[in-house]
Amino acid sequence: MDSTSESLPESPEASAAAQLRATKVRRFASGISVVMMVVCNAVFLFGIWVTGVNFERLVRTPDIYDSRQDICLRLAYQHVPGSENPVQFCSEWLNLADPTGKTHTFQKDAQLKQGADGKFYFDYGPFVDYRLFAVGAFVVGIIVCGIRVTRHVVNRYRMRLEAAARHSVPTH
Repeated sequence: MDSTSESLPESPEASAAAQLRATKVRRFASGISVVMMVVCNAVFLFGIWVTGVNFERLVRTPDIYDSRQDICLRLAYQHVPGSENPVQFCSEWLNLADPTGKTHTFQKDAQLKQGADGKFYFDYGPFVDYRLFAVGAFVVGIIVCGIRVTRHVVNRYRMRLEAAARHSVPTH
């Protein structure tokens, strides 16, 4: 457009057409946003299904035997560096506070270690599986891609409406 056409006041018909286009763009953007929410969630769920990620294992809390509220079902022995004899511990127990009634077991990756005070302690390692960060990055990637696709599609729709409006305006 040249500078003379920008300074001319808009006619009421042009203003109404611009408002109609803005309303159409808003409705289209709302519809695309809903569609992208569904699509992005479907991509997320498909990604979780394909990879087989188990959320219960991503953030784990140690399952610890407590002799006051648990019933020991099986004892095990483990040799601990620094001790003469193998150390006895409960490897399978029932947690009376657990309504499911499932048996709890000693985590295989936990290690028995002797502390400076001579007592034995369990070293459970890190409580966070670092795949959790990969899942978080996957979610952020899906959100960013969804926003970019939504903006691109809405901008293309807006440009098509404006181009159609420019072609339908009679020139004098």
